[in-house]
Amino acid sequence: MGRLRLVSTRERRGRAGRVRRAALAVLACLLAGAALAAAARATPPPRPRARAWLVEDPLTGQVLASHDAGLRVPIASITKLMTLVVSLGRLRLDRIVRVDPRAAAVGQESIYLTAGEEISVEDLVKGALIQSANDAADALALATAPSFPAFAALMNAEARTLGLSETHFVRPDGLDAPGEYSSARDVTRLALAAMRIPIVRETVDEQTAIIAGGRVLHTWNDLLGLFPGVFGVKTGNTSGAGWCQVAAARDDGVTIYATILGSPSESQRDADLERLLSYGFAQYQQVQAVARGVDYADVDLDDGGSLALVPASPLAAASRVGTRLTERVVAPLSVAFPVRADEPLGRIEVFDAGRLVGERALVASRSAGAPGLAGRIGWYAGRTVHHLVRLLT
Repeated sequence: MGRLRLVSTRERRGRAGRVRRAALAVLACLLAGAALAAAARATPPPRPRARAWLVEDPLTGQVLASHDAGLRVPIASITKLMTLVVSLGRLRLDRIVRVDPRAAAVGQESIYLTAGEEISVEDLVKGALIQSANDAADALALATAPSFPAFAALMNAEARTLGLSETHFVRPDGLDAPGEYSSARDVTRLALAAMRIPIVRETVDEQTAIIAGGRVLHTWNDLLGLFPGVFGVKTGNTSGAGWCQVAAARDDGVTIYATILGSPSESQRDADLERLLSYGFAQYQQVQAVARGVDYADVDLDDGGSLALVPASPLAAASRVGTRLTERVVAPLSVAFPVRADEPLGRIEVFDAGRLVGERALVASRSAGAPGLAGRIGWYAGRTVHHLVRLLT
């Protein structure tokens, strides 16, 4: 195989029929999505009844809709996500924790831990995430640091590391406390950081679980199992914070995070989250990014001919409505005989706003063997005549 080269858009426009066919395929995708694009642009985002909210594509970081996303407000038990980020960075899941009396004494939502009880970190994580138990979160905090203020210092240091500039923690459980706040923007970032931890990612998708002592846990995330594709992440409610939640959902290759802080009721929060998630998904459409049978490049052969490269398989990708996917073709300048049909010789990469969303191998469209004696004589004779004509002219 010869040297690889990037086939630019300008190069591909200069090619013949196969490039026109590729252009027509792209045009068909654009025309098919035109009506959807116009409808999506004409539909304004929902207006939840809440202090702040935000809808984001976590893969690109694009904010699809928001209101007061930087407003500093209490976030209730969403705080527990930071508690887990900090504690799981220091505690093994199989470690056995002796419950501190200060954790056992905390009120409100609880899994009824008793002072001196021994329980694994993994079970405490499940209690804190599924049941949103304050005593489980506090037990993790006090197994990590000697006091609540010391643990809060670790939380705030981690917040700075994550770039959460609109966040300050006081308690590990999210109970109302003066000086504790975050924002819809920071909560979304925090949720993304927490979801990188395998045990968190696995647990927030569970509606129920049984842990030590036969305790049966039930989730407070009403959207699990009700809104298609929801797989996390955390709810919260106190008198000071109102009803809060950061939710994540996945559908047809698209992931959307939606955060609501300070909703007046649980039912209002859930309804508004559904509307925000639906709006987020409506901003995307599936397009045929790489079409089967289209010649995306050609390579020179030893006999002076050329060989078309086609995708090994088609590629469908989610694209933001109103934007265009771009592609980059990487192919060799030439190949040596013999070439087998379907032999990989290059690749095509598809980007959305600079982010790679998929790629496919480019393969030989046919087999090409070395020419026989007559073919080689004819090729050399042709090349000789060509050079003589150039010299004479």
